[in-house]
Amino acid sequence: MGKTVFDLFKIGIGPSSSHTMGPMKIARKFVQIALEKNLLHACHKIKVELFGSLGATGKGHGSDKAVVLGLMGDTPKDINIKVSNERFFDVLRHKKINLLGIKRVDLDFNKDIVLYKDKVLKFHSNAIMLYMYDKNQNILLKKTYYSIGGGEIIDEEEINNGQAKEKNDLPYEFYSASQLLKQCKKNSFKISELMMENEKSMRSVEEIKKSLLDIWGAMENSIKEGCQKSGTLPITKIKRRANTIYKKLKAKDGFAMIDPLEVMDWVNLWALAVNEENACGSKIVTAPTNGAAGIIPAVMQYMNKFLGSSLKDFHEHKVINFLLTAGAIGLLYQRNASISGAAVGCQGEVGVACSMAAAALAESMGGTIEQVENAAEIAMEHNLGLTCDPVNGLVQVPCIERNAMAAMKAINAARMALNGDGKHFVSLDSVIKTMFETGKDMMSKYKETSLGGLAVNIVEC
Repeated sequence: MGKTVFDLFKIGIGPSSSHTMGPMKIARKFVQIALEKNLLHACHKIKVELFGSLGATGKGHGSDKAVVLGLMGDTPKDINIKVSNERFFDVLRHKKINLLGIKRVDLDFNKDIVLYKDKVLKFHSNAIMLYMYDKNQNILLKKTYYSIGGGEIIDEEEINNGQAKEKNDLPYEFYSASQLLKQCKKNSFKISELMMENEKSMRSVEEIKKSLLDIWGAMENSIKEGCQKSGTLPITKIKRRANTIYKKLKAKDGFAMIDPLEVMDWVNLWALAVNEENACGSKIVTAPTNGAAGIIPAVMQYMNKFLGSSLKDFHEHKVINFLLTAGAIGLLYQRNASISGAAVGCQGEVGVACSMAAAALAESMGGTIEQVENAAEIAMEHNLGLTCDPVNGLVQVPCIERNAMAAMKAINAARMALNGDGKHFVSLDSVIKTMFETGKDMMSKYKETSLGGLAVNIVEC
């Protein structure tokens, strides 16, 4: 399990952290193990099986393609999309794949990458089994992995050996919101300050700040690219909307706002821009997942544009603290529930991102630690039961609009909390527990399988 903010915020590609980035990392790790075990030279063929949500929506999320790219050595962060696409089409044409650029072996994309829509492995819905064969069809290597959300992956052997458990080696460890608040009170910390102290136990302050600003830079770039690009989304050919909205708002930018709610249009724009980029498979930041990638950037942009300062150092300080606070809240969900839509529905993606953003905004606006916790609780409380029902297995409908709605909900939650005194009836720990129980009770067809909800009730006009 993650215990650092960098386990939640990772630069990668769309459209899905668990269904695209995770499978790519899994495939690459599998071949790396084969290389380390000196098995690659004897490899003649590769076969991959995807189960559960990966099998049901793998085509729409590009999971099968991501596996191929991972086998060839690509990583979500460093991938050159143009070059990788050319190599992928070479695999399709010749039914051969160059593993890590070292060994060329057989791989028939349409036969050797199997997606099971109705088979689920026990530990998690996002499961992948990989096989490596020699020329006599003997198995050289067989591994089972799970993509558990936000691009995080785990090996079945690690689960069986108990290696998935965290070690208590941070100076200010916390496993619940109540523990987090107690640590903050005891040491007179803001939540961002406590997180910084924990991060400092693993890397230098300079590295932490640079990495967080790099993450924000990638988020800003996805906003910029999404605002500039027109055209349509892949497969569905749904028209991209961010560019049109951007031109409309930009024409009025700098003038006094007649409509006081025009701020909402900007927040909606930023969230839509990021998630349209995600839907197109562009570079994106998990926050904490790709399906919810637009919420935190949109709220941060709101903070900078409407609540911020023109001073660079002040801007960077706010950005760093925002991500640290959001990370603390995200870790609570990752530790005590899930950030995987395939495990608990969209409440685990959009709901968690909304909660993270609300808390971080509340602190940036001067909230006490109690108000920050309240903001996080309010945001999730009103996302409970949110299903994951992507139409055609694509991270488009309702995902893109859902990010815009949740960004506004996060801002509202923060403002509601700041208008209170921090005392509230439902604790963040209670709402996290409730979210997890709700997710477990939710029928599987509503958990990223495209077998229920909007995915089966769209009426063609």
